[in-house]
Amino acid sequence: EMCIRASFAGDGGTYDIGFQCLSSAAERNEDFLYVCLDNEGYMNTGAQKSSSTPRFARTGSTPAGKVSRKKNLTEIMAAHNVPYVATATAGYLPDMVRKVEKAKAMRGTRILTLLIPCLDGWGLPDDGGLRAARYAVESGVFPLYEVGDGTRYTLNVASRTRPVADYLALQRRYRHLGADEIDVLQADVDEGWARLMRRVAASEDEIAASC
Repeated sequence: EMCIRASFAGDGGTYDIGFQCLSSAAERNEDFLYVCLDNEGYMNTGAQKSSSTPRFARTGSTPAGKVSRKKNLTEIMAAHNVPYVATATAGYLPDMVRKVEKAKAMRGTRILTLLIPCLDGWGLPDDGGLRAARYAVESGVFPLYEVGDGTRYTLNVASRTRPVADYLALQRRYRHLGADEIDVLQADVDEGWARLMRRVAASEDEIAASC
């Protein structure tokens, strides 16, 4: 049976503190599976912001809201041209399990980013984690997709069924936002979605041309 070398870390240890080591290992295409448990902040030390924290989110270190956008780790790691990069969340459990199994069967650097809502840090009710994860996907805030060898993009949930405002309304960390700021976040998501759609379409065209 194949031995799997795996590493698990939060967004602070992935997007920020450990990024230099992760990028270096990916550049060498080291044979390991890396799983980032992304709760969008340094939650163990008081819910301070990380570079995974989204724009305008209120945290312990950004009480008026973070001014910069969330770092797009998936795109950054895909640019290393590693064999496999993907996003997943327990809100879409079969998709997550499939991606873990797929990554386990591969060689080289494989990177999964799992969106993990933090009840306290996000200001969610005790039973609100899975709903927030599903809304993140349904609004396009956290698209579910895969990238093979840095170029082959596959979108796993192909449509958006709710506005970003629905996702924001679930969370206390966004309660301070006005309509103008919500519109800015919707525009951010629309821009990112359109960019992702172009990459998916280009991948499909390339596959069709090679057949």
